[in-house]
Order: sequence, then C-alpha cells, then structure tokens
Amino acid sequence: MRIVFLGAPGSGKGTQAQKLVADFGVVQISTGDLLRAAVASGSELGQRAKAAMDAGALVSDDIVLGMIRERLQEPDTQAGFILDGFPRNLSQAASLDKVLGEIARPLDAVCLLDVDFDILMKRLTGRRTCSVTGKLLNVYFSPQSELDACQAAGGQLVQRADDNEQTIGKRLTVYREQTEPLVGFYRDAGLLREVAGDGAMADVYARLKSALGV
Repeated sequence: MRIVFLGAPGSGKGTQAQKLVADFGVVQISTGDLLRAAVASGSELGQRAKAAMDAGALVSDDIVLGMIRERLQEPDTQAGFILDGFPRNLSQAASLDKVLGEIARPLDAVCLLDVDFDILMKRLTGRRTCSVTGKLLNVYFSPQSELDACQAAGGQLVQRADDNEQTIGKRLTVYREQTEPLVGFYRDAGLLREVAGDGAMADVYARLKSALGV
C-alpha cells in the first residue's frame, strides 16, 4: 500500500491515515515531521533546511524530495507508506513521480477525500477546546450533551484564533488553486480513488478501504 492522500483542510486526511497505519502496518510520512527530524539530526539535508528556515525562506522542493527519498528507503516502509502533505502542486507531483520511479517505489493509489465546502467550513470554524478537560469539540457536530458537560464542569469552549471564517476561507482558496489540479493529474495517471469524506468516521473509513481494495 503506497498512497498519497489529497483533500482540503478539514477533510479528515490525518484521522483516516492513522486508521490505515493501525490496521495495515504502513507508515504515515508527513513532510513537516521529516523537516523537524532532519533539522534535529543535523544531517546535510537538515542543515540546508534549517538555513532556509532561518533566512525566512521556504524549504526548496529538492530538499523535501531528498528527505522523502531517504525516508522511503528505511526498513519500516516496506509494508507501505502514506504521504501526507506532499505533493501540493503539479511540479511537486512530477518530481515525486521521478523520485519514486528511481527507488522503485511507485504509487499504488492517490486517495481524494472529497467534502463539500460548507461542511469543511463548519468542521474548521466550529472547532472548540474545553478549557477544563482539553477535549476537542465542535459546536456544529458534537453532541449537545458533550458541549453542556464542558460548561457544567466550569469550562469554556475556546476557539483557536486562526479558526475564523476569513483565515479558513483563505486556506481553502489556496488549496483549490494549488492542489486541486493534482486531481486531474492523478486521474489521468489512473491512480485517483475518490472517497466521499462526509458522514461518520467509520463510514468514511469503510468507503476508503473499499476504494483501496483492502
């Protein structure tokens, strides 16, 4: 199982990836985690990444691809991998294809978790954290009993500063402009698997496994 997850912020990619990791022994590879690990290790790629970040610049695609190449040649990836957060645009997708071909680890599938814009907005702008228990809740989707329990315990439902409609709207716009073209790219390559990402978590997971044939 060698797959890439596509989907807008709030589509549930992380949650579904974790379930696949638990059930099938694959590894989830996040580019953010790779960058942090490389910088902490002091490797050559890590030093180059740190220099870019210290200068306030974006880490170049060739550095990220070098980290992915190294990570995919580690023994724990033999059962498969899930790439999360990369590629984000057509240029990165083409470069990734080349790297995976060079190390003989081509993709089996690209899973698109498809969720309506209105639902994404509610998932993201409705997120709250109980100030007493730390529990993550959603004012639109959590049972009223759970919301009431937080307040009954003397807690408040706290919203992150960046979970407002303006900021979320910008994030979704960036996704549409930069990442959605990947849908056509992978469809043309015969790799795309579209999965309806709305509804109960277990239902989405069942649809995902069916799409992957597992």
